[in-house]
Amino acid sequence: MQEKKLTMKDFFRKIRTIPIVSKFILNHYSPYRGAGISIETIDLDHYHIRVQMPLTRKNRNIVGTHFGGSLYSMVDPFYMLVLMHHLGHKYIVWDKSASINFLSPGRNTVYADIQLSAAEINEIKQLAENHEPVFRTYTLNIVDESGTRIAEVEKILYIRRKKPRASS
Repeated sequence: MQEKKLTMKDFFRKIRTIPIVSKFILNHYSPYRGAGISIETIDLDHYHIRVQMPLTRKNRNIVGTHFGGSLYSMVDPFYMLVLMHHLGHKYIVWDKSASINFLSPGRNTVYADIQLSAAEINEIKQLAENHEPVFRTYTLNIVDESGTRIAEVEKILYIRRKKPRASS
């Protein structure tokens, strides 16, 4: 039996699944650093990511509150990240659409908890078994230090199990 050689691409793909490495990479991602966004907790085993963003001159809008684009940016990729981690390479996961509803001005540090469950992952696997697209809608709140809802974000994700490749 021939051993498969580990390529650099495979190596980097593998280490990105280690939570502390993922957290480091995301916390050093230029758009996040620029907006002051940081991943506080990444616990993929429990389907949870917590993100925070203090109000700074880098993410303050003209009226002195959190810039709406930064508020959305702080939660943008994380449902995809959790789903891709748990579904694996046999699935395609894409953001299909998103909306943000601003509820209150953010004047201090804001937080968002991205949370899924094992039951959700299992349901997606069942729905995608036939290789048909599955659309899931997730809603989360961005809150400030006192628990006041600053914004509500709704994301719709496209998920599909990849079709097996035809053998030559």
